[in-house]
Amino acid sequence: MPPAPTSGYAVDWVAQAEGMSPLNGGHGMMAQDNGFDPARIERMERRLQALEDAEAIRNLKARYAALCDDQYDSDGIAALFTEDALWESPILGRFAGREAIRSFFRGASGIFSFAIHYSLNGHIEVEGDTARARWYLFMPCTVAAGNQAMWRAGIDHETYARVDGSWMFRHKRSEPLMNVLFETGWARTRFA
Repeated sequence: MPPAPTSGYAVDWVAQAEGMSPLNGGHGMMAQDNGFDPARIERMERRLQALEDAEAIRNLKARYAALCDDQYDSDGIAALFTEDALWESPILGRFAGREAIRSFFRGASGIFSFAIHYSLNGHIEVEGDTARARWYLFMPCTVAAGNQAMWRAGIDHETYARVDGSWMFRHKRSEPLMNVLFETGWARTRFA
């Protein structure tokens, strides 16, 4: 342990032990340790890259939700998927390839005349140029047939690939948890 500070400032002992001083914002080496540690820099770069990748995937997911909520912009949605992507839902179907996904979303506003996609509690794991995530979906919506207000919820299981420097969906699978009428809710049954 380093000696206790005498200046009256509270010093983070871990940062001080690693040679980083909170007194200079943690951005530089403390004066008494001017050594260069390439391994430490490499670890920091890997950690930063993982954070940037996870944030890019969160933004991809948010973009997908926004395009769905904008009357299912089929061209915009399709552009978020790899050429060989797979989109599947036990209720809505299975669509293999970007063009099949585009074709499905061309008709999606005929299924849902209104929807808000809330993607919650995302857990993202990145490994190089691939990643996977699990998200909870909460979706108040209106089913076009009968103009019926519904509550939908599920778990989205997704894999991603970095293509030409950008993250894209490779596989998106929905696991329904409930699909009920707005008026009756989910207390008695989770699927209407």
